[in-house]
Amino acid sequence: MLHRIDMATKRTYKVDLTVEEKAQLRAAKLKIADLSSLSTDNIGSILNVAPARAREINALITFQAIPSIGIKFAEDLISIGYYSLEELATKDGPTLIHELETHCGYWIDPCVEDQCRLVVDYANIKDKTKNWWNFTAERKQYRATHGYPDGRPAKPWFELYGYKKG
Repeated sequence: MLHRIDMATKRTYKVDLTVEEKAQLRAAKLKIADLSSLSTDNIGSILNVAPARAREINALITFQAIPSIGIKFAEDLISIGYYSLEELATKDGPTLIHELETHCGYWIDPCVEDQCRLVVDYANIKDKTKNWWNFTAERKQYRATHGYPDGRPAKPWFELYGYKKG
């Protein structure tokens, strides 16, 4: 996995490129951070990859450009079918976490819902001063009022790793 820092934003992007993709990037005399300013089509041309792969790489970089969002959550968003901020702008945190939990088959650490709320907020406002923890109080208030949806997976994430909470 390559990670590079975008010096203009001091942002590190992590993208798991293949050997061939890394070679194409080097041949173009570019770094991963340079891809953040390119279109999906340009990424595809430079790396000589299929449009779907270029779209994935672009999404990984775009999502990691959001403050406090890392590669794992960027991959999670792609796993449930999101590739752009425009797609996320019409969503909400509770919907995204439910989609992710349903996809994974277990309920996820509550801080991930805070990340869901952050990406939706960022998709709409582009406020680079907010981080996922700025949404914790909002999530707690929402869950105290609304609880969780029917059909939420029964098993919590921490039991998958043999931990018992409490």
